[in-house]
Amino acid sequence: MSSFMSWIKSFAEFLSGLLKDAVASISQWSWTRRLIVAATTIAVLAVIFFVDLPGVEQLRTWADGTGSWFIALFWLCYVILTLFPLPRTIWTVSAGVLFGPVTGLAISLTALTVSAVIALLVVRGLLGEWMRPRLKHPAVAGINAHLERRGWLAIASLRLVAGVPFSLLNYAAALTAIPMGQFAVATLVGSIPTTAIGVFFGDLLTGQMHPGIIAAMIVCALVGIGGLILDSRMPVTQLSQGNTVD
Repeated sequence: MSSFMSWIKSFAEFLSGLLKDAVASISQWSWTRRLIVAATTIAVLAVIFFVDLPGVEQLRTWADGTGSWFIALFWLCYVILTLFPLPRTIWTVSAGVLFGPVTGLAISLTALTVSAVIALLVVRGLLGEWMRPRLKHPAVAGINAHLERRGWLAIASLRLVAGVPFSLLNYAAALTAIPMGQFAVATLVGSIPTTAIGVFFGDLLTGQMHPGIIAAMIVCALVGIGGLILDSRMPVTQLSQGNTVD
């Protein structure tokens, strides 16, 4: 218990130092850069809070109007909107309703995986250099090294837990040293169960939540939590080179 409380204190110090460093870095920006970042942030927040996502019936109408191009447009919208912290359930459900279980599952899994990789690359490209030296803090150095060596199991396990926000996990992973290949494969594999539930039983999700779906999601969450526990207890091999956030 005492070691856990010590880690909590150390982690709080890490977050406090991170916040101070962020404020100091922003204070050195030019006014032009500050305005661009502020405008971009406001635009993203406006999309999140004020733009209504289309429903299944609206997507059906679009499908009738665009014809054979609709699959590509749907996939592209899925990729783009999943970059932001917006609910992706409507896209998963709609994929099953509009394209059937097999095609719908393929569209959903490829779109969300591509979206996750793009988010990882963008966040890592913007903040990776700034974040790298700060990951040497004792509170997070061990976690970061663990993710670099075997991050796939942690990511795959977290993807199984429906309550973990998809986009926020992408952002957080981007700030660690997890290899992109591990991240992509873990996202693809770990997202299969919950995505399949949405695609195969999408018609049930459009109405009142079905008890069977709730049970399936609970099972997925328990498996995911079990994976995290297993990951924490399994030894990892040591790396000869230092940790990086590429």
